[in-house]
Amino acid sequence: MRKAADLLARPWLTVRAQIALGAIFVAAAIPKLVDPPAFAHLIYNYRLVPAPFLNLFALVLPSLEILLGVALLLGIWKRTAAGLAGLLLFVFLAALSFNLVRGNAIDCGCFDVSVAGRTVAERLSGMRMDVLRDIGLLALPAQILWATRRGEAFGS
Repeated sequence: MRKAADLLARPWLTVRAQIALGAIFVAAAIPKLVDPPAFAHLIYNYRLVPAPFLNLFALVLPSLEILLGVALLLGIWKRTAAGLAGLLLFVFLAALSFNLVRGNAIDCGCFDVSVAGRTVAERLSGMRMDVLRDIGLLALPAQILWATRRGEAFGS
């Protein structure tokens, strides 16, 4: 068990996790920054955010994603950026799962805000894949947090 814990805390793995998570967050933010009205409409489709806050969410969320992505890519504020990225991934996962359970077939809006013309079955199938993707992506901030905490505990 100790050997597995040591492997998970290796700096080379942490750097790769940071780069991957940072790149994913930047790539996800760019289409949202380019077309805030389309992103606001996608947020509206989730039926979770009160109408007066839709535009605020559509502007703040991509900016936060860019900030976290760049911080991870540059290796600054590692623990904070990884923790907030993990929290955002968990919120995205919960929002998708909640809508999937209630049968609200929506487009995720994660990497493309201009998705249109898909059937309900295609959107539900896409949502299931998005949930699985987000579950897998949670491993990245978890690894970064694990390694940085372990490094602090052992003086690395």
